[in-house]
Amino acid sequence: MAAESAKAVAPSPKPAPATAKPSVSPSSLPSPTSASISPPPAPIAPVAGGGASSANTTISLTGNGTNYSKVDGPIDPGFKSKRQQAGTFQGIKVWGPLDAPGQLGIWGTEVCVDFDICIADGACIEACPVNVYEWLDTPGHPASEKKPFMIREKDCIFCMACENVCPPQCVKIFNKG
Repeated sequence: MAAESAKAVAPSPKPAPATAKPSVSPSSLPSPTSASISPPPAPIAPVAGGGASSANTTISLTGNGTNYSKVDGPIDPGFKSKRQQAGTFQGIKVWGPLDAPGQLGIWGTEVCVDFDICIADGACIEACPVNVYEWLDTPGHPASEKKPFMIREKDCIFCMACENVCPPQCVKIFNKG
């Protein structure tokens, strides 16, 4: 739908009649604001086991971001009070800073993974008894090109298995309360 809206904004390829105003190049137009038409979202990386939904997605995993420095674990348990929510991906909250593809922030509300610490060894995915995680492609991220995405965060039973097996300690589980 956003692509159709953006299409309507693009200048018409037909020549303008002699009485019409001169055409304006897209680069000279003011950039759209959040209250107006937004550009179409970048393609969303598929999640194993099904197609990606853009209905609850406000961030992109692709970009030209170069703001990246090595981040060591463990994940900061107080990140929710120190960081701002940068957006959502398939309904999962993402906490900034976010500068894709090099800096992806911390993902999740109860099941949280610092994507900038994660090395994608898969220990959390294997340990989870209720299959909360699926692999998510994160092309261009310097630590790993895939991350454990908590697509079924709501199914977590808070057993802490994923948090306990994570070698770089990038997982934090917060009990609902």
